[in-house]
Amino acid sequence: MGYKTKQRELILSFFEANPDQSFSVMEIAENIKEEGVSVSAIYRNLALLEKEGRVRKSVKQGTHEAYYRFLDCHECRKHIHMQCVECGKTTHLDDQATSALLNGVMANSDFSVDRSATVLYGVCHDCAIQDKKEHRHD
Repeated sequence: MGYKTKQRELILSFFEANPDQSFSVMEIAENIKEEGVSVSAIYRNLALLEKEGRVRKSVKQGTHEAYYRFLDCHECRKHIHMQCVECGKTTHLDDQATSALLNGVMANSDFSVDRSATVLYGVCHDCAIQDKKEHRHD
């Protein structure tokens, strides 16, 4: 196994261990730093994985910070994702809500939605609570 292959496998292993989350390059680097993978190698490998359709890149609203989410996980491919614009956390929309949403879209527009490529953006419960606490003290 070549060095570049080892770097790629370390990144993929990290994503496989955390399939439902999005991570910045720096978060990935922090988690695999003991393996000696450089930040530039992470960027190179993520670009290739994105091109192959194995990871999806998104940008946190209001910043230029990119986050990457693993798409090779079977569970991820069948769900619509919800991503918090405050903290970047990604969660799955449950099966019943996903089906209801997709059925509504198809009934009203005759349009087929790619579940694995769909992300709904909003504010997660934890960030909404934090925002309410901060506004109370203003």
